[in-house]
Amino acid sequence: MASKADKQHVETLAAEQQNIGDQPKGVDWTVIALTCQCKDSIYAFQRELEIRQHKGSIAPGVVLLTVEDPETCVGSGGATLNALLVAAEHLSAKAGYTVVTSDVLQTARILILHMGRDFPFDDCGRSFTCLPMENPDSKAEALVCNIDVLLHIMTYKLGPGCTPGVWVCSTDMILTVPSYPDICWEGFSGVKVVSVPGTVSYARDHGVYLIDQEGYVCDIIYKGTEERIKECALQDGRVPLVSGIVFFSWETAEKLLATHVTSPLDSCTYMGLDSGTRPVQLSIFFDILLCMARHTCEDVFVNRANKILQSSDITKPTRADSSDMAIMRSARAVLWQELRGIPVTMAYIADGCYDYMTLSADDHIRNLTRRGSMSSCFVVHHIVHSELTHPAMLNEDCSVINSLLDGEITVGPNSVVQHCHLQGSIHISSGCLLSGVDLMSSAVLCQYQLCDIIIQGHHIRLRDLKLKIFSITGRQDDLQVPFTSDSSTFLNVPWAEFFERTGIKKEEVWGPGILEEEQCLLNAQLFPVFHVTEPIGMEDVLWFLGLEKGRFLRKWQSAWRLSIREVLSCLDQQAELVWRQQLFLSQAQRKVQTTLLARKDTSLWPLIRAAVCEGNEQQILNTLDAVATATVDLGIAARTLACVADVLGCMAGGQGGLRSGPAANPAWIDAFQLLEKGNVVLGVKRLTEERGKWLSRPDLLVRAARHYEGAEQILIRRAVMSAREFISMGQVELPPMNQWVVAECPARIDISGGWSDTPPITYEHGGAVLDIAVLVDKRKPIGAKVRRIAEPKLHLVLNSGGREQRMAMEIVCQSLEDLQDYCQPRAPGALLKAAFICTEIIHYPSHVSLRDQLMTGFGGGFELHTWSSLPHGSGLGTSSILAGAVMAALITAAGKSSDTSSLIHAVLHLEQMLTTGGGWQDQVGGLVPGIKIGRSKPQLPLRVDVERIAVTDEFVKTLNDHLLLVYTGKTRLARNLLQDVLRNWYARLPSIVENADALVRNTEECAQAFIKGFGELQCP
Repeated sequence: MASKADKQHVETLAAEQQNIGDQPKGVDWTVIALTCQCKDSIYAFQRELEIRQHKGSIAPGVVLLTVEDPETCVGSGGATLNALLVAAEHLSAKAGYTVVTSDVLQTARILILHMGRDFPFDDCGRSFTCLPMENPDSKAEALVCNIDVLLHIMTYKLGPGCTPGVWVCSTDMILTVPSYPDICWEGFSGVKVVSVPGTVSYARDHGVYLIDQEGYVCDIIYKGTEERIKECALQDGRVPLVSGIVFFSWETAEKLLATHVTSPLDSCTYMGLDSGTRPVQLSIFFDILLCMARHTCEDVFVNRANKILQSSDITKPTRADSSDMAIMRSARAVLWQELRGIPVTMAYIADGCYDYMTLSADDHIRNLTRRGSMSSCFVVHHIVHSELTHPAMLNEDCSVINSLLDGEITVGPNSVVQHCHLQGSIHISSGCLLSGVDLMSSAVLCQYQLCDIIIQGHHIRLRDLKLKIFSITGRQDDLQVPFTSDSSTFLNVPWAEFFERTGIKKEEVWGPGILEEEQCLLNAQLFPVFHVTEPIGMEDVLWFLGLEKGRFLRKWQSAWRLSIREVLSCLDQQAELVWRQQLFLSQAQRKVQTTLLARKDTSLWPLIRAAVCEGNEQQILNTLDAVATATVDLGIAARTLACVADVLGCMAGGQGGLRSGPAANPAWIDAFQLLEKGNVVLGVKRLTEERGKWLSRPDLLVRAARHYEGAEQILIRRAVMSAREFISMGQVELPPMNQWVVAECPARIDISGGWSDTPPITYEHGGAVLDIAVLVDKRKPIGAKVRRIAEPKLHLVLNSGGREQRMAMEIVCQSLEDLQDYCQPRAPGALLKAAFICTEIIHYPSHVSLRDQLMTGFGGGFELHTWSSLPHGSGLGTSSILAGAVMAALITAAGKSSDTSSLIHAVLHLEQMLTTGGGWQDQVGGLVPGIKIGRSKPQLPLRVDVERIAVTDEFVKTLNDHLLLVYTGKTRLARNLLQDVLRNWYARLPSIVENADALVRNTEECAQAFIKGFGELQCP
């Protein structure tokens, strides 16, 4: 047993020692290198790294390298040395050197990730095995792979604060680190291994560290006896597992790099391969690290030179000859000479967890269906990045990842569906794994009841021939157990039962070239790949389950077949990644459609960023165009156009200028006019046509985005104009000529809920605002007066101060042309002109002249005076309340009548005509006396209901005694603020949706508090 002194000397890091609420600053990586066995997959995996960098999970300045192992048998140690050499070579060239120099390591922080061996349950290997997780804080939507979790752990949990050096991390395990360990790096030099606790029974199939009283690694034990493992146990009875993570200080990394020029270690690198040397296999743990362990003796280390074959190694076993052993001894002798004496210490993550990704299908399914957090950054869900027509048919203990499920598809507990497009009535019971099943192939599944079955679609490449084939195995099958063993099964039944059920013979599965003691499921040639006369499909393996034996047996016997091991050696990983990306795009397009058409409060920003980062922006744009032309809901169409603007802005990549700007380029006018007339379908098509001319440069993209926001504003205005339905006016007697009609209004202050009344929030989310009508200096500061005059003209007088001020602007409108600027809010008298049109005193545009309209309808013209003693842009609702006062006076002066509700909706309509795009809280606050709450439901047409809050006179007095108006001198036009608010709302970021919820909720609570009188406002 390790002594009690271990507690002082072993770096033990547990969650309770950490403040896990704050994520520390991550490591500023210099290089991230991913090692890969297959040269044909280098570019595909390099693109995967680059996409992650574009999406923000890897910092923009990091050098990304995907490094091909020189040979498939160089091992983790050889792959580390080769990757270190390639990284140093890149950094040397970047620093201006003409040869590789280790000096570049002195300031570098390098992360080497090993993809490792082929994995039979995921064609992209353990690194890119997709997990049932999402990162809610990610700026761009993405599948979460095992490598993403490890990158986050390395960057934010294990790496922060480290000295310059090289981290090496295996990706063949699922690692859980809940806390943010505070690893001590002060004055560190040497090697630090990361360990997590494990049980003695679990450690029997894995590696463990033996440490001494000073906390140094003395030995690394792999698959040791129970007694030997127990010697490694710490005080808590658990043993420190080899987690696959090692840190080399820059001094140690320099020494390791120096060995690449020394025979036979030079054969571990691409330089050795190019020089024609024979490759040597090295383990990072049992060769490189073991020579530094304190209890390792030189003679045993150098001369035993045995290859450690891990249980996950599915490559065809080779027998080492005497020359291989001699090379291995020579390699270990070099390692001993160069690295011996370097201290190896351990960082023990007490709350960490390690799960090696074994060759057991049962273990793999358990990894993909288990719940609980692996890292604070990621959230586990049983459905991730998938679209389903019947989600209720899924058991909550299953996992569906990156898939489309159309139809009545049931998925039982502890089953996984990933990277599939299924359609029809399909029953998947418990314990199944379906991966890579395409739409066409899924039809045959309707005939089967699947239970404890693994079905995988594989993209393979046979020279220039690209094929999609299928394999099928059982959840309980052991891939490596010999056929002669009593425990050997296929499809969860003994081989004899399988042969009897299908008519297949043993000699048809294993040819004479495979020795009987080596025959196992892994090398059984069961899976058809090619047939001379008939296509190969999923039905050619499903018949193994017992249907239609005769026809399929003959076809199987005459087909060219491969074993699982052979399939894995022929994988086309680039094609597999493309398939996954296509599915991810397809589900994203469906998500766009359902989110918009169902008016969900789900942000599409992460999805938009993802599409742009992956080069799929055109497909998303096409989807948005289709939604905009298909819907009859103006609110949905407006949000869709806002999403198009976001795509264009994202495509600009932060270049090309600000998103806010003018949007009246003549090239877009035709489309705008169609939208203004209500022809949304043709208008969107014209927008699409014009957009195609603006995609070549960032500045054009930004300008196009502005025009899409302009189009969105048109549709918002048309949606809000639906409030016209709630405007009703009666006919009464015209007042006498020259008799003034006066309307004066208070200002308003909003107590709670402001912005929830703003379109489109008010009709998409619903709004509630609590307002109070207030006098300023004991007077109503806003007003209008109007009278009929004999001359057929409109005489407009705008007083810049209060009612008695003599400073005024006078405008005379004698023709309809004088009204044409009514929709330009900055034009003189625009609000007054719009009021005449909104109240239908004047019809514009019209073939009837202004003179004729006035004489026919009213026997003359109108003289209209307006005033406000409040500064422009004071934030007290001046413009909207003034619009209400103007229309109230005009309606009466024109011989019409209306109620306050109609007036509130009329102001909404007017502000859309004026293109200021305001909400309804100002007119509610100023046109309805006292304290009141206005509400709107999430629907069109937009209707505002007002409820007055009854309070006591004492409450009003107390409130008045505590109100003070302070003018800061700063002004703002609501329209300038509105654009930013709308952009944030249409993005549906969780924070803005939560804010809108809180606004409405707080308003209702505030109204109740006013009704109760705040305890009669017990203020000093």
